[in-house]
Amino acid sequence: MGVMSSTLDKLNRAGVHPVAWHPPKPPPLTGVLAPNTALDAAQRWKLPAGEGPEDVAVDPDGHVVTGGVDGTLWRFDSSGNAEAIVNTGGRPLGVEVLDDGRYLVCDAERGLLRIDDAGRIEVLADEAIGRRILACNNSAIGRDGIVYFSDSSARFPIVEHTKDILEHGGTGRLLRFDPKSGEMDLLADGLNFANGVGLANDESYVLVAETGSYRITRVELTGPRSGEVSVWHDNLPGIPDNMVSQTAAGIFWVALYSPRMPLLDLVAPYPALRTLTANLPAFLQPTPPHRGWVLGLNSDGDIVHSLQSSKGGYAPLTGVREADGWLYLGSLTADSIARVPVPTASAGA
Repeated sequence: MGVMSSTLDKLNRAGVHPVAWHPPKPPPLTGVLAPNTALDAAQRWKLPAGEGPEDVAVDPDGHVVTGGVDGTLWRFDSSGNAEAIVNTGGRPLGVEVLDDGRYLVCDAERGLLRIDDAGRIEVLADEAIGRRILACNNSAIGRDGIVYFSDSSARFPIVEHTKDILEHGGTGRLLRFDPKSGEMDLLADGLNFANGVGLANDESYVLVAETGSYRITRVELTGPRSGEVSVWHDNLPGIPDNMVSQTAAGIFWVALYSPRMPLLDLVAPYPALRTLTANLPAFLQPTPPHRGWVLGLNSDGDIVHSLQSSKGGYAPLTGVREADGWLYLGSLTADSIARVPVPTASAGA
């Protein structure tokens, strides 16, 4: 075993140091999780240029805002026509619309940004609690303007997210930032690729998706348990990405990048195999199934909606937002955003 470890260390150009873990057996795809094709009829709005509209936000006038892999922040009108607002010079991921009409952008390369319609960019934070914000990913905004956002990894930037997933080192964190005072707080750390963030309607707790652990973690914000961290929903059927704050109907929408990958779960307990996997050429590494999936969870953490696509549908699905009777969808690599009607009953039930 010592010889094998020594050999792997020499071959480990990826620089990963995996931690053994034992993922839970995926839940059965029955009931609300039964396969369906609810996303196959999604309308697609093509970006004028580029690709990768990772997240979607909707302003009060119904304009959909998203950011592409080339750094462009786009705004679609209600007919699906888009105009460029600005290029951040980085990689915009999570997008929120502020009460004053400006945009809050989690930029994977530049940190937490605030942008106005004229394209003026203000860097709100590029470091937090004595550490560079290496992988600013997604956010939620309280009624008081407080920002809750995820920094996915202290080890790898977003472009190397697969290394963080394979390492499973738990270096992600959830942060709270007050733009008025500049105060920054650490709400939770030790997270396995901290990703989507959502606030409860009464703002008594905040949720953060842990992509690398197939779960959603909860942090109490008020009351005698304030600051307590717990698992809110464990063992999701897919790989969670962005999520959004609770809707008026009480739903937390969660985008799943893909269904679970059996091979990834199989090698999880074996650090040496994951080191080997991380150092394979990209075309030999495990590939997520190309299927879109959106979950809707109620305040108890129960899955009450499951919208899926068949193979080859709109995927990988990384962003979701409800507005005006539609679910707007974003993707890490697609050349369009998409939308489907908000379901009135549990899909697959």
